[in-house]
Amino acid sequence: MYIKSPAEHIHENSLKPEERRSVKRRHLIYYLRVWRTEDNTPLGQVVDINSQGLMLIGEKPIPTGEELNLKIHLPDGEEEIKFLNFKAICRWSSKDINTAFYDSGCEFVDQSAEKIERLQQLIEEYGFSD
Repeated sequence: MYIKSPAEHIHENSLKPEERRSVKRRHLIYYLRVWRTEDNTPLGQVVDINSQGLMLIGEKPIPTGEELNLKIHLPDGEEEIKFLNFKAICRWSSKDINTAFYDSGCEFVDQSAEKIERLQQLIEEYGFSD
């Protein structure tokens, strides 16, 4: 599956330099699933992530400005399923180059030190080395 590069997103290209992300995106070695916590419905999979937000790919668009309560299923070698819960706001959503899918950029709302530390651990454990 081909996933658009950030430069291919029309909305992101229209942002002023001071509005663009300042933290490098990280791609993960797993396609981590993202779910809505309220009704446990899948939204998509993480494409890339950093301490400020993530991009996911899914079958449906997410309305821009929608606040989301989400969880990421984390891989575990044991039988126990682990989750990372967080709140995010969808900042943009557009068709992927594969028109069966949508790409959505979400900004994390909870920027507490604990959440940022857990995200950094996730990125270090599951991220590709640069």
